[in-house]
Amino acid sequence: MKITITRPDDWHLHLRDGAALHTTVPHTAHRFGRAIVMPNLKPPVTTTQAARAYHQRIVAATPAGIRFSPLMTLYLTDNTPPAEIRTAKTSGIVHALKLYPAGATTNADAGVT
Repeated sequence: MKITITRPDDWHLHLRDGAALHTTVPHTAHRFGRAIVMPNLKPPVTTTQAARAYHQRIVAATPAGIRFSPLMTLYLTDNTPPAEIRTAKTSGIVHALKLYPAGATTNADAGVT
């Protein structure tokens, strides 16, 4: 038996931002149909509004004619209000919150203490 996966998903993707974004997005979009996008940028993606802006930058960097769906996440902090989580849930673009223990990994300075 042979199984062929033609457009897999990436469930933990760091696209970064700025110039790096314009390199990582095309490479990813050619190989994957969807990806869970990690929010640990500088500054971190902590609000639905910031996730929407990052989503727009990712979509703009996706090559024409390629179908790619970035599934956004928010960076959970000690100060994330419950109302923001409700807003994220109804946004249609934020699919998860990422908990980073403070200082545990790259750009985790604002993580949960």
